[in-house]
Amino acid sequence: MKAAWFDCHSGISGDMTLGALLDAGVPINVIRSAVQSVLPSITIDAQIVMRHGFRATQALVDEHHEHHDHDHEHEHHDHDHHEHDHGDHAHHHAHCHRTMADICAMVLNAADLTDKVKTEVIGVFELIAKAEARAHGCEVEQVHFHEVGAADSIADIVGAVAGLNWLGVEAVYASAVPTGCGTIQIAHGEVSVPAPATAQLLTGVPLAPSDVPFELTTPTGAGILKYYVKRFGQMPPMTIDKIGVGAGGRDLPQQANTLRLVLGELAETSAELQGDSVWQIETNIDDLPGELIGRAVEELWKLNPLDVWTTAVNMKKQRPGVVVSVLCREDQVKAVESALFTHTSTLGVRKWKVDRTVLPRESCQIQLENGQTVAGKSVILPDGTQRIIPEYEDVCRIAQELGVPVLELYRLAQK
Repeated sequence: MKAAWFDCHSGISGDMTLGALLDAGVPINVIRSAVQSVLPSITIDAQIVMRHGFRATQALVDEHHEHHDHDHEHEHHDHDHHEHDHGDHAHHHAHCHRTMADICAMVLNAADLTDKVKTEVIGVFELIAKAEARAHGCEVEQVHFHEVGAADSIADIVGAVAGLNWLGVEAVYASAVPTGCGTIQIAHGEVSVPAPATAQLLTGVPLAPSDVPFELTTPTGAGILKYYVKRFGQMPPMTIDKIGVGAGGRDLPQQANTLRLVLGELAETSAELQGDSVWQIETNIDDLPGELIGRAVEELWKLNPLDVWTTAVNMKKQRPGVVVSVLCREDQVKAVESALFTHTSTLGVRKWKVDRTVLPRESCQIQLENGQTVAGKSVILPDGTQRIIPEYEDVCRIAQELGVPVLELYRLAQK
């Protein structure tokens, strides 16, 4: 299966995505034909640039239509290190405040786009429209795109979708996404990075820390990721075929302002590994009796976290201590912290987001030789083989009913 992995070390924007696709070998005429089918006034060019000492391709988008000075601000003003600064290349475009219906009509009437490309372009814009509607407290139909509805951003999205389709990409992955930090000025005043709509689009997406004082990830880039990426985290097991590097408009002093696109074939497995991000919370305790630590663990399990465990450690002055660790979902973090403070003597806890990879699994019923059934899980390993795991509590219940050792019944269920 042909896969793509976006390495978002410096975030992602529409023009960076376009540049990475061109650098990975998508013919520029493929991008031009797709974009000009929607917006005939658009021209697409590319140039090789250096970003913090590294080579990259910068996509240059221009609209030869009515020229207006770009001296006013809108809700989605993608700043000059990303979508709306194309180096020294003049980039003027009319700021049309298009609705979702306007954009759908433009795309559906594009003769040179396949039905699949049209569907995916509209899908990206629908995600952005929903994020805008949520941020502004209105219906999707009432959303008026500002910068994202401008010609260059439409070109970025149409070009990106056309490029991914030309490459034949079947699965898209991405790293954790940095947004940058600080504040930006928009039509509604000063807001924190990420901007409101960008933050909505990145809901559920693992974010990487960044102290770069710029808007690294734009609404257009976030929309592309949200639509296509099936898993965020490390590069999936794959054989690399091509690598494309797209450049943002500015050469940042802190790091290379680039987006790397890795293309290749996924390693052959009959089971697709699943990945997500969860939170690990823990604290060190050296002044509680063991039975109270056990009680605290019981209270933590009542919150239904993913896992709870303890680890014996030596603390200062060689005092024996215990680390209480909890793995949980993001919406459980506050409850876990509260339980640790309430049921232990700790004065502080540590927490961090961790990526994990899990095997596909589903519940099943195991039929025993004596006619009894035991609840279990069916797990698919990366090589496609199946592993059946009996549920311990169910095995204990049935073993007690039958008057047989738990170990004997457990082995019988496994068999």
